[in-house]
Amino acid sequence: MLYRNCAGGVVFYANQVFIFKNEKSEWVLPKGVIRNGELPWDVALRRVKVEAGIDADIVSSAGGTSYEFFSISRKQPVCNEISWYIMSSPSKDFSINKELGFKDGGFYPVDKALSMITYSQDRSLVNLSYKKFKELMKEKAVI
Repeated sequence: MLYRNCAGGVVFYANQVFIFKNEKSEWVLPKGVIRNGELPWDVALRRVKVEAGIDADIVSSAGGTSYEFFSISRKQPVCNEISWYIMSSPSKDFSINKELGFKDGGFYPVDKALSMITYSQDRSLVNLSYKKFKELMKEKAVI
């Protein structure tokens, strides 16, 4: 089995979260493989910028997820282990990178996004991250 370390972002703008539809028509979050000694948070920020055109800021870590699949191109099973970061976007501006195979996307109210997201562990990640994001923004407003 091929093991890959990845990093991604759960990007919020107010009460909305960014999700998009990949080449398999799955609603997912931006993420990518960590290569050549890169730092996970740098990869997460870069993938959010490259895949979605969003200049986000990390506000907290969000934990990790993992999943396995069979890669037809590699002819072997792959395990992706993903470090996630809660991010804040200064605006609702985005630009889907269609050259990477993404079909659609945007900022959606969290409740709507939860009903759209394809994978249950991504739904759980967004739900927990949104709770943490709201707490962090409330604390920031008090300071």
